[in-house]
Amino acid sequence: MESEKTSRMPSPNPSTPSTPSTPSAADVGAQWAAHNPGLDTTPMELVGLLKHATGLLNRSVEPLYAGAPLTAPEVDMLIPLRHATEPFIARSLAERLGLSRAGVSKTLGRLEQRGFITRTPNPADRRAALVTITEAGAKAVDDLFPRQLSVEIGLLDGLGEDREWVTKALRRLVAAMEARLGLG
Repeated sequence: MESEKTSRMPSPNPSTPSTPSTPSAADVGAQWAAHNPGLDTTPMELVGLLKHATGLLNRSVEPLYAGAPLTAPEVDMLIPLRHATEPFIARSLAERLGLSRAGVSKTLGRLEQRGFITRTPNPADRRAALVTITEAGAKAVDDLFPRQLSVEIGLLDGLGEDREWVTKALRRLVAAMEARLGLG
């Protein structure tokens, strides 16, 4: 019971019962550090903020895909294919999107079954298929992606002048992570 009391914020109105609050990433990091003094918790705030921003971005575009022929992750996979002058192989698509090969393969299989892409044998490598968007896939992307961009523009408007700085910092973060993983 004591831990339940300490995890609740005091109610602003004494007559209103208090409700649990969601601690910030910094608060959670401090709690972990207090209970595990040798543990380096410094990444927790940054990683927590990245995950939270990703969740907010996903939540903002979610209504666009209610009843749509594609999901947001499927559109994300089709975007690089839309104006490509040559077919992609799944491995390069996975690397470009920062996704697992298995996940990309599974999504491509669903897209192929529904007629949004085609996969043809790669004459240079029998293990890798060439992936091309179909007319139906291009039409669906052309319908959904501009609407998604409009929502994202509105979501990011609050950055104002800081947008360029944030973009530069995120590019630096991605480059450092790719270098650490041997992808850069």
